[in-house]
Amino acid sequence: MACTTILVGKDASYDGSTIIARNEDSANGEFNPKRFIVVKPEEQPREYKSVISHLTITLPDNPLQYTAVPNADLKEGIWGEAGVNEANVAMSATETLTTNERVLGADPFVEYAPAKGDEPEVPGGIGEEDFLTIVLPYIKTAREGVERLGALLEEFGTYEMNGVAFSDVNEIWWLETVGGHHWIAKRVPDEAYVTMPNQLGIDEFDLEDALGDQEEHMCSADLAEFIETNHLDLSVENTTPFNPRDAFGSHSDSDHVYNTPRAWYMQRFLNPYDEVWDGPDADHKPESNDIPWARQPERKVTIEDVKYVLSSHYQGTPFDPYGQLGDERTRHMYRTIGINRQSQLAVIQIRPYRPQANRAIQWMAYGSNPFNTLVPFFPNVDTTPAYLEDTTTRVTSENFYWANRIIAALCDGAFRSTSNAVERYQEKTGGMGHRLVAATDEQVARLGLTAAEEAAQSAAEEEFEADNVDGDVQPMDPDEIIAAVRNPEVRGILAAANQTMADQLKVETDKLLDSVLYTRSMEMKNGFHMSDF
Repeated sequence: MACTTILVGKDASYDGSTIIARNEDSANGEFNPKRFIVVKPEEQPREYKSVISHLTITLPDNPLQYTAVPNADLKEGIWGEAGVNEANVAMSATETLTTNERVLGADPFVEYAPAKGDEPEVPGGIGEEDFLTIVLPYIKTAREGVERLGALLEEFGTYEMNGVAFSDVNEIWWLETVGGHHWIAKRVPDEAYVTMPNQLGIDEFDLEDALGDQEEHMCSADLAEFIETNHLDLSVENTTPFNPRDAFGSHSDSDHVYNTPRAWYMQRFLNPYDEVWDGPDADHKPESNDIPWARQPERKVTIEDVKYVLSSHYQGTPFDPYGQLGDERTRHMYRTIGINRQSQLAVIQIRPYRPQANRAIQWMAYGSNPFNTLVPFFPNVDTTPAYLEDTTTRVTSENFYWANRIIAALCDGAFRSTSNAVERYQEKTGGMGHRLVAATDEQVARLGLTAAEEAAQSAAEEEFEADNVDGDVQPMDPDEIIAAVRNPEVRGILAAANQTMADQLKVETDKLLDSVLYTRSMEMKNGFHMSDF
C-alpha cells in the first residue's frame, strides 16, 4: 500500500508532544472508503483470522479500548491503520517498504497458498490488514509495541515489507520488517523528525545496542547471524556504521520516480537553509539515494507543517502538476505526496502537559490531502461522531469521506479557480480545531484530577525526578493511566467536543462543496454567456 509517513520527536515538535503521522494511500486503480471508530474490549476478537492470508491467531484476553480507521468495506479485512489505546500509546501501520532480491532469497515472504487437490491451504503471515488489531490493544508503551509486533513477526512471518510507528508521551519507535521473519526498530531521536516515502529508511543502526541494552535499537534475535550468513552488510570499512537501507532496501529506478522525491520535498520544506536543494549543485536532489532518515528541523514542527508536507505536490518547483514552473514533462516526473487515491491521514499527538484523560489527540483527514482539512478528535471516548464513523460504500455527501472525495474531484480540474476556497476552508476549520482543543482542555482542567490520579502522579514524579536526566515525562503506572482515561465525566466532555467538531466540520465542508460545485459548473464547456430568451 503506497503511503507517506513523518515522525516528529518531542523536542522537535512545537509543544513538546510526540507526533506520528501517515497518509494511507490506496493501491493504484482503487479507492478505500474509511471509518473512524472506537473498538471496545468486548468488541475485540479473541480468535482473529486474516482475510488475505487465512491465518488464525489467538489473542490475549485483556484488550484495551482503542481507536482505529478501518475500511468501510471489509471484504479484504479490517485494515485498522492508525489509533490510540487507553494507555495513551499510539500506532500507525503500515508504510509499505521496498527490499531487494538478496533479502528475499535469504528470508522469503510468508505467502498464502490456496488448497490444491488433496493438499490443504497453507496460511500466510501477518500484514497491514492485521497489525493494528493484533498489537495496539495489548501494549502499554511504545517500546512494548515493538516487542509484541517483533515477536509476532518472528512467529508468523509477513507477506510484505512493512514500516510501523509506535509512540507514547516520551518515545517514538520505528519498526521495519526485513524479509519474511526479521525486523529492526530504532528510537526516533527526540530532537529530530523522520521522513518515510515507501522505502526502507533507517540508514544507521547499532547492532550491539539492539542485541544488548536496547536503549535506542531493537531487532530480531538472530539478526547479526542473518546478516553475516547471507553477506548482507555492504559497508566497505569495519568502522562504517551498519546501514540497513543499503543492506535490506532498494535503490531502483522506480524509487527515484516514486519514493525519494517525497523525502526530498519534505526535508526541503523543513530544512530550507541547511543545504542547497535545487539546481545542478544541490546537496540532495529528488533522486538522491542518501537523503537522511532522521534530521533536526530548522524550527519546531507544527501540526500544520505535518499536514502541509503530507499534502504537498512539489509546490514551488518544476515538478508541481498544478504549477506553472517547468513544463509538461517535469510536472509529471515524480509521484506527489498528496495524491488522488489518498484514503485517510491520521496525525496522532501525545501531549505531555495535559492529564492522561485528554492527553492524546487524533487529528483526522479523509480523501486527497491537497483538497481536504485536518481536524482534531479526542480518542479516549466511548464513540466517535457519525459523520466520520458511518462511512458507507455508497457515494453520499452526508459523510466526511465522500464529501472530500467529491470536492477533490471537482477541484483538480480547476485548481487555480478553486484553490482560494480550499485554503480558506482549511484555515478556518484548522483554527476551529485548535480553539476547540483549548476550550476542551480548559473544561477538563476545571474538573481537576481525581484524588487517586493526583496521588499516583505526585508519587511517580518524586521517584522519577531522583534519577531522570533526560527530561522525560514520568509516566504513571499503565493501569493508573487506564483508570484515569476511563473517567466517565471526562469522557463525556471529550465526546461532546468531538461531536461539536464534527458538526462544525460538516457545515464548513458543505459550504466548500457548494462553492466548488458552483465554480466548476460555471466553467463547463457547454456554458454560453448570453442569457437565454
